[in-house]
Amino acid sequence: MKKLKTILVCGFCLLLLTGCGEKVVPKLDNGEEAITTLKDGRKISISDLYSKLKDQYGLESLMNIIDKIILEDKYSSDIDAAKESATNTMNQLKESYGDNLLQAIQQYTNFNSLEEYENSIYLNYLQNKAIKEYAKEKIKDSDINKYYKDEIKSDIKVSHILITVDAASDASDSDKAQAEENAKKTAEEVIEKLNQASDKAQAFKDLAKEYSKDDSTKEDGGNLGFINTNTLGDSYKNMVDSAYGLKDGEYSKTPIKTELGFHIVYRTETKEKASLDEVKDSILDTLADKYITDNAEAQIKAMQELRKEYDMDIIDSDIHDQYIRYIQNSLAQIQASKNSDKTKSSK
Repeated sequence: MKKLKTILVCGFCLLLLTGCGEKVVPKLDNGEEAITTLKDGRKISISDLYSKLKDQYGLESLMNIIDKIILEDKYSSDIDAAKESATNTMNQLKESYGDNLLQAIQQYTNFNSLEEYENSIYLNYLQNKAIKEYAKEKIKDSDINKYYKDEIKSDIKVSHILITVDAASDASDSDKAQAEENAKKTAEEVIEKLNQASDKAQAFKDLAKEYSKDDSTKEDGGNLGFINTNTLGDSYKNMVDSAYGLKDGEYSKTPIKTELGFHIVYRTETKEKASLDEVKDSILDTLADKYITDNAEAQIKAMQELRKEYDMDIIDSDIHDQYIRYIQNSLAQIQASKNSDKTKSSK
């Protein structure tokens, strides 16, 4: 593993040229070179400027330099992807803002140029890699096994009949309520016809062609193909949950309400559940994302540990102390926010 010693070096070289030679650089009484002179012999030294810049921007600038060095070393194979991500993001922003992009960035962020902002996107991509890797290390095998048992389901093949609620967007509340009641009643009538049919599978196909408002599936008997819990998106969640509560060859006995209307769902086939080895990486990604969401301090600790791994040593005592306070204050703020959320939820 490559070890890095990082020292903040801030120096300014002045070369003021005239048409016929070098200008003499004035000095302060202590021998330091001045970078600005004023009347009455007043001067500002490089040390004056360095101290001011260090107080205002030193820690943030240094951390960006350090993190870039470390992350480009640790995730060298991801550099091209990070650059591409930054470029794509900037192109999307340019399409949205056009010539006003720089103004928008200066207004809503702390960046003063497009290049600075693009560099921050690039660095953020690599930082997220480190944070995700840190989170994965916190996931136990028992967590993965539990998620596999409780959350990973077999693919199931389903068909549905959709009865929409036909009400204009500007209809009165009573008219909307009546339209919803009519849609539910129609769905109940479809279910009753299924109950009376001897060949349920064929009857479902015929009823889908007759009643379903899902034009993309009705001619195929309402066939949605093989799905899993997240295949169809949030709009179908209630319907999918109901489908997983059925056995092959069963259909819902009551209308299932979603934001799309009312559904009757028919489960026709179940695939064998994927093995743990097949889905382990996907589960780990999901649990790591959840860990990051639930543990805001992961973003601080991930980079903190990575800097320790690379033997970061901030020589400047002022910035070293700033860094310690930054870590402590950031973690304290996160903990205070968690405590506040717990207090609110307990009320």
